[in-house]
Amino acid sequence: MATTLPPALPLSQVLNENAALQRLAQRLRESNQRFEVATRALPLALRQQLRAGPVDEEGWTLLVSSAAVAAKLRQLLPRIEQQLRDAGYGDKRVRIHLRP
Repeated sequence: MATTLPPALPLSQVLNENAALQRLAQRLRESNQRFEVATRALPLALRQQLRAGPVDEEGWTLLVSSAAVAAKLRQLLPRIEQQLRDAGYGDKRVRIHLRP
């Protein structure tokens, strides 16, 4: 006997029906928006070494590919934080972490 699977639900419907997933989706959107703002003034070669990380109550994380990139980014952190403040994201600090 073949078993029939129920039809798959659209991801948007699953997200809308689950409060925890809604919060996760919102944080993901906010992280990506912050990333777009934060990296606007950075050189393309540097931007390619970065990824948006998590947003939480304490701040936002930028994930970097190497210690050298992290060092350069720390030098640019005041500029990045100013861009985020100008865009309305100034309430949280920016952390820099190496990507696993």
